[in-house]
Amino acid sequence: MRSLSLNRKSRKPSRAQSTRISARGSRELAAVQPGSARRGKGPGLLARLGARLSLFIRRPMTALCGVLTLLVLLGALFASGVIGRSIHAVDRGIDTVTADAGFGISEIHITGNRRTPYKQVLEVLGMKPGQSIFSADLWSARQRLSRLEWIASAELHRRYPDAIFVSLVEKRPFALWQPPADAKGEAPIYVVERNGGPITSHEIEKFRHLPKLVGAGAPRAAADLVDAVAAHRAIAARIAAYSRVSMRRWNLILDDGVVVQLPEIGWQKELDALEHLIIDGSILERDITQIDLRSPSHYFFLLKNGEKKETERGKET
Repeated sequence: MRSLSLNRKSRKPSRAQSTRISARGSRELAAVQPGSARRGKGPGLLARLGARLSLFIRRPMTALCGVLTLLVLLGALFASGVIGRSIHAVDRGIDTVTADAGFGISEIHITGNRRTPYKQVLEVLGMKPGQSIFSADLWSARQRLSRLEWIASAELHRRYPDAIFVSLVEKRPFALWQPPADAKGEAPIYVVERNGGPITSHEIEKFRHLPKLVGAGAPRAAADLVDAVAAHRAIAARIAAYSRVSMRRWNLILDDGVVVQLPEIGWQKELDALEHLIIDGSILERDITQIDLRSPSHYFFLLKNGEKKETERGKET
């Protein structure tokens, strides 16, 4: 084993000697060597800006021409697409690097699309296989999905390293609505939500089982009436359509063409009266085309031969 021994140096020099050496050394470091000169401090930032501003003031036309030339060059570069292509090239390079690192999109999971085709959702998303998962614009994709006919809301999130999950909530069809005819005499039929919002006017035949609404403002006011009619079996079995009159009240159109006029207020009680007339009075077995329930004291009937009859409430047979 090799050992290393260190000999202590003698501490004989006196304190005065060491002090003089230090003082001399400090004087030598501070001294300027012959033939040398100190480097002067250059002008500051404000001074340089001031010099350029003074040049602009002294020669404004020259400076203005330079600025215009620079702007023209930049505009030409943008117009030629050089800058755009360069930016896209950089983006493609970043996508390639992230995809090679395992962060390229390889899976897109979609749920909740019962009536929206899977291919349509993929097309609207606009995401390509191998695209960087970091560059996927989920906010814009969500906005595009929300504009589809059947989509009520959409949620998107990334699941690293390579998957996009899309959760859709579709609108629920409540009824079919035919608005008043337009100037061309056309009145397309729409599938509407319970709150009255229109969904689509395509493939209406798939929704023939839904309640039929007619007239301006009908969708937004129909939910309570449709629910109330559903609770009256005799009426629900004969109902063909709900017609909104002057955006104030309803007429019920029965399957044999009979029109039942309901009052603007208190129509809930008149449904009970109509149920009684159908079941106990067999009113629909008679030659009647119209039943007016708007009077609080009488029922009014219009017969097929044009004759009008009235019956006091509580005395009908």
